[in-house]
Amino acid sequence: MSRIGKRPITIPAKVQVAIDGTNIVVKGPKGELSRTLRDNVSLSQEGEILHVNRRDETRTSKQLHGLSRTLVANMVEGVSQGFQRRLEIQGVGYRAQLQGRNLLLNMGYSHPVQIEPPDGIQFAVEGTTNVIVSGYDKEIVGNTAAKIRAVRPPEPYKGKGIRYAGEVVRRKAGKTGKGGKK
Repeated sequence: MSRIGKRPITIPAKVQVAIDGTNIVVKGPKGELSRTLRDNVSLSQEGEILHVNRRDETRTSKQLHGLSRTLVANMVEGVSQGFQRRLEIQGVGYRAQLQGRNLLLNMGYSHPVQIEPPDGIQFAVEGTTNVIVSGYDKEIVGNTAAKIRAVRPPEPYKGKGIRYAGEVVRRKAGKTGKGGKK
């Protein structure tokens, strides 16, 4: 049996879960999320504990068991605590600032890049080089952070660009400038 799939999900006190067949709606202080799971898995709630079970022992059901449990657990955690991704900007003259709700990035292009947050996403800027993307839907937070990183991904020679906090960029040596014809 799936190690992840058989773990129970604890529902915090501030979160309400409504199950209707394969549909699940999770409401909490941060927001509301809903998802339709595949027919291969079923949900059962016992008080403050939520279980994800597979209906049969087919290969597809086994594959979806752990995935479905993780998706539901992320929904519960998102509406109760929320998620955030931190990005770091490195490079001379590269900076970020907030303009209303939008994020304005000066990344060495001829124009500043403006990014509008999707619903449920907030941007925060610490200093001018740290950007925090936060929200209650883990998937949207990760996609928005990836779009920001794609504006100027870190390059391997000087390491300039936008990277995730803690991301290690492998550096290349570059040309030595010696040699040539004699």
